[in-house]
Amino acid sequence: MPILRSYYQEVYRSPVVRLDGYSGRHNLNASILAYLDFGGATGTSKDGLAETMLAFATERGDLKPGMPVVEASSGSFGAALAISCATTGHPCYLVVPTSLPIMRRKRLQELGARIVACSGGGRRALERVAQETAQRYGGYYTHYFSNDDNPEYHRRVTGPQILKHAGESIDAIVIGVGSGGTITGVAEYIRAWNSMIRIVAVEPAECAAISGGFIGQHGIAGIGPGFVPENYNPYVVDTVLTVTTADAERAAREVLFFDGVPACASAGATLAAAVQLMGTGKAKRPLCVFAGRKMYE
Repeated sequence: MPILRSYYQEVYRSPVVRLDGYSGRHNLNASILAYLDFGGATGTSKDGLAETMLAFATERGDLKPGMPVVEASSGSFGAALAISCATTGHPCYLVVPTSLPIMRRKRLQELGARIVACSGGGRRALERVAQETAQRYGGYYTHYFSNDDNPEYHRRVTGPQILKHAGESIDAIVIGVGSGGTITGVAEYIRAWNSMIRIVAVEPAECAAISGGFIGQHGIAGIGPGFVPENYNPYVVDTVLTVTTADAERAAREVLFFDGVPACASAGATLAAAVQLMGTGKAKRPLCVFAGRKMYE
């Protein structure tokens, strides 16, 4: 094993695994594959994304040494951004709703984030406060729901890795939609090389903004923000499937029991969607992108 210059080198090397146990449990004719994109500090795909988005901004000259970085996020991207900022010497300001639980706020602060609370108004209000915060402190606003650096990371990393390691073995790629960066970046890259691979978007059944359904509360962290992200490109998506929170959590438990993979609920959602897809005959050899792991202590 070589000595790595940075842990992020390992984060970018996500393995593709066969889920024989889960596939056998559901009596599938072929095994579902999974791209395990969760090797970083937060246990999600956001670690490599945050580090690379800062690198892109630095290369362009938009982010100068020591400049503050701002984002409206209290989730995994906010945590990953705080860590990346700490390792690169940038103060990190996270705009969060006042309703955010104290323990969650404390965890973000422990990662080095400076919290700016926003009292109501929804996503637009959070984004407005983030923009104002960046202006006030002379900072860089990553704006990852609308920043093309997000899908660009997946055009350069996730898409090529999937095609290299599994391109000849799959006929569909199943991806949960949160910020829209993963599915857009992967699909645009894959389309350029193999237009026969079906691209499948997954969202919560309880919050189906992309498919024009009901918008409500759900329990699948990381996907289903309740709106269609600007990063989402519908023209490269063949199918949109919905999965209930209960089915996503059940799939995550099953893949842990039968394959030893600690999938989070959003990864479970892609699995449940893949089973739907195979049941309708639209795919025989799907690959699911697992964008997060469930932490066990």
